[in-house]
Amino acid sequence: MTRRVFGLVGSSGSGKTTLLEKLIGIFTARGVSINAIKHSHHDIMLEPPDKDSARFRAAGAAEVMVVSPYRYAIFHELRDAPEPDIHTQLNRLAPADLTLIEGFRQHPFPKLEVWRDANGKPPRFIDDASIIALVSDDIAPQPHALALFGLDDLDAIADFIMQSAQDIG
Repeated sequence: MTRRVFGLVGSSGSGKTTLLEKLIGIFTARGVSINAIKHSHHDIMLEPPDKDSARFRAAGAAEVMVVSPYRYAIFHELRDAPEPDIHTQLNRLAPADLTLIEGFRQHPFPKLEVWRDANGKPPRFIDDASIIALVSDDIAPQPHALALFGLDDLDAIADFIMQSAQDIG
């Protein structure tokens, strides 16, 4: 199955999640169905250890599904297995018009970088050709060919993402 994807990357504290949250709202208001994937380098605590689903996982269940009238979630324990690649993760999702991916910066799908000079970290686009746009509070002309957006240029960023999203299978 082919999926249209676009990524957001940036240093911790740069505003990636806030921007992604706002963009999801814009796309949804435009009638675009959106999936989102967030990569984390940390262990994910999804429920308190005394809840039934956590107890099932602790007892050794490889996958536990929690279902309610409002949503469902599947908890999959990797144990000694490697982290699944982005294609495996995409294939677990229901179809959508666009999947926005926060993180997974090592993968070559198109991305924008959220960068703030105040974070004191160098931008990633210098070493990553898959970054095709820069969203920043400092968008003074730079010697590069990236599309440049301010943090509040939300409609323009959304338009750019829709035009630049890539089909991957």
